[in-house]
Amino acid sequence: MTSIDTARTLTGERADILETLRAHRGFLRYTVRDLTDEQATRRTTVSELCLGGLIKHVTEGERGWIDFILSGPAALASGDKDFSEWTEEDFAVYANAFRMLPGETLVGLLAEYDRVAERTDELVASLPDLEISHPLPRAPWFEPGAVRSARRVLMHIIAETAQHAGHADILREALDGAKTMG
Repeated sequence: MTSIDTARTLTGERADILETLRAHRGFLRYTVRDLTDEQATRRTTVSELCLGGLIKHVTEGERGWIDFILSGPAALASGDKDFSEWTEEDFAVYANAFRMLPGETLVGLLAEYDRVAERTDELVASLPDLEISHPLPRAPWFEPGAVRSARRVLMHIIAETAQHAGHADILREALDGAKTMG
């Protein structure tokens, strides 16, 4: 839970952003309920994805995008380095953001997710202007010269959280038959 009571202090667009983001975070968190660390690391589809890795990825993604709002393109994974210049080490670091590594626990990953969520919620409540914008870093998945406002970044975080909550639901159902809904 956040340290600010946004349900009582925010209205309009910012309240809507937080309500939507919290709902999708809740779906994602509910999907990993009652899992052991071993279960959270299991791959249940042909992809590399596991439930703990999805929690870690969503956490890292949200953190990176909030850093982007605050600091600009160098805050994202590709930073100022062109994607074509990435080394094997850069790709390995990126890939590990989708995996639950030895020594990581689901409880620990969820606690970090809570810290990042609290930071995001506080930024949504306190950012002077949702039009604050930065250019996106060079990467094949961004159009050259594109710029993103804080508002659009927050909408992206919501979309990513919702999409990965759906992925998590599929992985969980394949793991033990449990479902988020239905």
